[in-house]
Amino acid sequence: MAGMGTFDAAERRARLAVRHHLSPAHRAAGVLDATDGVVCLHATDPATVYLSAWARVEGLTRDEVDRALYTDRTLVKHLCMRRTLFVLRRELLPVVQAAASRRVADQEERRLVKDVEQHGVAADGARWLKEAQDAALAALAARGEATSTQLRQTHPLLDATIPYALDKPYGGDMALAPRVLTTLSAGGRVLRASNQGGWTVSRPPWARTADWLGEDPPPWPEREARAELVRRWLRAFGPATVDDVKWWLGSTLTAARAALADLGALDVDLAGRPGVVLPDDVDPVGPVEPCAALLPGLDPTTMGWFERDWYLGPHRPQVFDGNGNAGATAWWDGRVVGDWHQTDSGEVVVHRLEDVGAEAAAALDAEAARLTAWLGGARVTARFPSPLAKSRRPSR
Repeated sequence: MAGMGTFDAAERRARLAVRHHLSPAHRAAGVLDATDGVVCLHATDPATVYLSAWARVEGLTRDEVDRALYTDRTLVKHLCMRRTLFVLRRELLPVVQAAASRRVADQEERRLVKDVEQHGVAADGARWLKEAQDAALAALAARGEATSTQLRQTHPLLDATIPYALDKPYGGDMALAPRVLTTLSAGGRVLRASNQGGWTVSRPPWARTADWLGEDPPPWPEREARAELVRRWLRAFGPATVDDVKWWLGSTLTAARAALADLGALDVDLAGRPGVVLPDDVDPVGPVEPCAALLPGLDPTTMGWFERDWYLGPHRPQVFDGNGNAGATAWWDGRVVGDWHQTDSGEVVVHRLEDVGAEAAAALDAEAARLTAWLGGARVTARFPSPLAKSRRPSR
């Protein structure tokens, strides 16, 4: 930090290494601590949850992640910020529900009601949706857990379809049951339960939230919940810009500014850009020993900010696709310096986008060997490969 109220890139990168548990000297004690360190883990690609935790917890096993998700249920999967699936601490569920998920649920319900009416499924789409939701909840109450396919067999409303992309090769009839479950999920009434696939795939049956957790989480007031969620995020990712807060929260500038005002956030300078920080978080954490990290696609650190130049440098076009999805990344000293991939034999190989020096190269290669051993021959295929990853594919 160059001075009181001013945060340079070096200080922000040091905070990232420490608070996100990427520094070997600051590893998380377990998967729950690792998740808390970044507020929540991206779960759109199921393998990301395991690989993000691996990068932050020494000696982590996949069984430990499974136990937290499916046995102890200290972690839950939930659709929330930016209509993204995350894994988060179960105690945080009612906070994100009030602060972000309710907004997503409202949007999804409006879209589904509109489609139901436009395609002649029902004249009153809102009533149809309410009855379909009730039917799904009743079926889950009776069965405990069920997939969307199983639920379609329990009630005619849940077996409804609408035409989709009929002019495309992949077009056809779209089942509405998954969309009904999406509204119930974003509404906090159902959760993804046990996984019927392996750790790199997602085949979840659904369960009522109260059945899966043993209780209905207590509701939070929206404004209080938003402030609490922004507080946790700013503690993990701050200092940051107001646009960073707005983007991560998936909300409006007005809502982001209100939350920051409720927290008494301080205005700071981010190397010429206005930023904010929690009032008790102005002291520097650095210096931190440079460290190597290999993060999966959609990792919460890579995806954590809207304004990313301070840790991406010139590498944004190679790391992020046109829809804003990050691929696998290789980090040194708090910034992206390349990516990693697996060979046909399963070996992890680092591709450096710049000359990082002998020390960094050796550290990155050591991380690649560590990840190769952890994967044990398992192959990970990114759901959203980066432009750099696509450039390695053989031409046809």
